[in-house]
Amino acid sequence: MALHIIEDCIACDACLPECPNEAISEGDPIYIIDPDKCTECVGAFDEPQCASVCPTDSCVPDPDHEETQEELQAKYDKLH
Repeated sequence: MALHIIEDCIACDACLPECPNEAISEGDPIYIIDPDKCTECVGAFDEPQCASVCPTDSCVPDPDHEETQEELQAKYDKLH
């Protein structure tokens, strides 16, 4: 499932450069994750990099975008 950023985000910019799919962008007032590009870092890393660097634990699973590991890998392969 794709991740999304919740309202606890402090817009610190830590997550932006970590995303291998360039799925994160500045929103107003918090950052946003494009679910069409988010693979939870499947294909690139063992864990979601945005969540691992977020100081407020604001990068969380998005229940509206559930996907299997295979679907996430296929999305990653298509993006790269």
